[in-house]
Amino acid sequence: MQLIQETPDLSAYLAADEVIDHHHPLVRETAARLAQGVADSYEYARAAFEFMRDTIPHAQDSGDLRVTWRASDVLEQRTGICYAKAHALAALLRAEDIPTALCYQEFDVVHGLVAVRFHGAWHRQDPRGNKPGVDARFSLDGERLAFVPDPEAGERDHPVLYAAPHPAVLSALRAATDRPHLWRTLPTAL
Repeated sequence: MQLIQETPDLSAYLAADEVIDHHHPLVRETAARLAQGVADSYEYARAAFEFMRDTIPHAQDSGDLRVTWRASDVLEQRTGICYAKAHALAALLRAEDIPTALCYQEFDVVHGLVAVRFHGAWHRQDPRGNKPGVDARFSLDGERLAFVPDPEAGERDHPVLYAAPHPAVLSALRAATDRPHLWRTLPTAL
């Protein structure tokens, strides 16, 4: 699949905003801790990915009813669904000047992940969190995502790389009173 930048301006994929708040002290502290002892930006990106995948539980898997959407809130509350974890990973990567996009897949509902830019190309990564049947890994040599769409079932990869969260996703996250409410309002397509 050919990934398409929403904007040709690469600096947009380094920007901070209300959601990807990489200037927040908790994001900065976490990024600094993860950067200790790594040799380069590639090792940092892998460390940040593994931190998000392995230490911040996916709210559905853990049974947590809270809904987070801002990167700093995901780190503080230590919970989030795919979108929130993607926002937090984007913030950690952008905090270390690694261009990071938000991207999506369409299943029964839209699934969120990120793409990182290394060696002049975008590489999608899925920090959702592993569980039986899900084995996502950081990779620049072929995708190791949590889920692979089945086109015959109407599932698909959405090719656009967004600099900010898709408005439909962000609207559902902000309006949700809890995770069960969120499940009823998640977008099914973009």
